[in-house]
Amino acid sequence: MCGCTPTYTAFVRTKKKQNKTRVMAPKNIVYGTVEVAQEDTPEDDTAATNPLDDDPDMPSTAEGPPRTATGTAKPGDPSENQTRIVWRNVILMAALHVVSVYSFFFLTWKCRPYTLLWAVGMYVCSGLGITAGAHRLWAHRCYKAKLPLRILLAIFNCMAFQNDIFEWARDHRVHHKYSETDADPHNATRGFFFSHVGWLLVRKHPKVIEKGSKINLRDLIDDPVVRFQRKYYQSLMFFFCFVGPTIVPIYLWGETFWNTLCVATLLRYCFLLNCTWMVNSVAHLWGSRPYDRFINPAENRLVSSLAIGEGWHNYHHTFPWDYKTGELGWRINFTTMFIDLMAALGQVSDRKVVPKATIVARKKRTGSLVAAAGCD
Repeated sequence: MCGCTPTYTAFVRTKKKQNKTRVMAPKNIVYGTVEVAQEDTPEDDTAATNPLDDDPDMPSTAEGPPRTATGTAKPGDPSENQTRIVWRNVILMAALHVVSVYSFFFLTWKCRPYTLLWAVGMYVCSGLGITAGAHRLWAHRCYKAKLPLRILLAIFNCMAFQNDIFEWARDHRVHHKYSETDADPHNATRGFFFSHVGWLLVRKHPKVIEKGSKINLRDLIDDPVVRFQRKYYQSLMFFFCFVGPTIVPIYLWGETFWNTLCVATLLRYCFLLNCTWMVNSVAHLWGSRPYDRFINPAENRLVSSLAIGEGWHNYHHTFPWDYKTGELGWRINFTTMFIDLMAALGQVSDRKVVPKATIVARKKRTGSLVAAAGCD
């Protein structure tokens, strides 16, 4: 997710759109209506239908046992994956974490209160650039956003510095389509360290590049906001992630350059990275699986708290098109609150949700009745 992985050209395939039957949920007295995927037999034994399943390149929710890694080569096979360390990334990540640890213990208590509040605000905004923007809006198309909100989320995404929207959404679609296989960019079956940060310190597995080059990204290419951000990403990212957060405290309330650079900029950035990575690592290893016990993604309250709502991961991988990414809406889910607020302001429409009957039926079929203490 960090902006340091190699790029490759996406092969885009177009597909004729098919009409889908949808029904509007009862009007919410606060936030209006949200869109519900219509099910023909929501209470029978059939699997929940993803409205995007007609697109072969979007994540599906097919039930089944945990998938094993694909494309495993025999010893000596030229296609065997050789883990190649990217030392530049190793050095940069190590330096960032050393400075961040130093800043946390030795500089935070020296900062002005406004600087600490500014750092928290930048963390929330940049986090929304990933969760509400790159993830729920652009990667999963869970809702529609008007131009002003798309521009705002693109700016927030630049603050996060985890690759541009196009790359982030592409890799995330590959992650869902080939989860826990060699084609998964941060395959959790390779261990905690790899799924947390190690995947950014090595070259991509050949399967990731192969499958990612075939994912349908036409909707991203057609979005002028995504195209503009991708074209000028380096300059936009440098300003919104590093320059802006550093100079504002200096000029508005007289903070020192060293304090604002280390705390409001670098520590804030490092903390956000690790909170985002926890979704790939912690939420794929520990927690309860009330919706699908056959997959690794799990419900993890700690991750949801730190990643502003992205920790209800068993639900999300079971129903990836639900804009809430969790069954219980606002429960430890600041991103859903933000999207609902934007809907109240007229910036969001067509929020997709899963019918309650479908959720209950799926839990009965594949869910685990045993919850992990402190994680669900």
